[in-house]
Amino acid sequence: MSATNLSQIVRQKIKNLSWMFFDVDGILTDGSLFFSDKGETLKKFNVLDGHGIKQLFNYGINVGLISSRDHLATRLRAQELGISVLMLQVESKLDAFEEWLKDVNVDPARCGHMGDDIPDLELFEKVGFSATVPNACEEIKNAADFITVKQGGNGAVREICDLIIKVNE
Repeated sequence: MSATNLSQIVRQKIKNLSWMFFDVDGILTDGSLFFSDKGETLKKFNVLDGHGIKQLFNYGINVGLISSRDHLATRLRAQELGISVLMLQVESKLDAFEEWLKDVNVDPARCGHMGDDIPDLELFEKVGFSATVPNACEEIKNAADFITVKQGGNGAVREICDLIIKVNE
């Protein structure tokens, strides 16, 4: 679905955003983990997704990461992109998000989240805008305001960033 085909409700949800949160595995990455012979775990990130995140910052939209895993590669990528709000290795994404809300003056309706699996579902119900990828689990696809054409780790984040910017122009 393109920006021109969005319903007025989804368009308004996107226009209202001041924060966009992304899951990591399956969204910023394709969900694969690579294990080296030396026991290292590696992740692959898409450069185009990173450019999209930087563009969100330029449009005054803040970005954070929420993930049930913590990985040095995620921290390094976040640092490279200027993302300072990291909620990593959380048991409940909703609980972590609500804890973060206590420290900031942000209406959850002005926040969006992009995720792909059951741990994202409760957060989808809390935020104003939700997005996912085509290979997400069915419950997430049914709950999402928007499903990207591209897969996680292969431009899906950039697609959402471009959509947010297009709607807000």
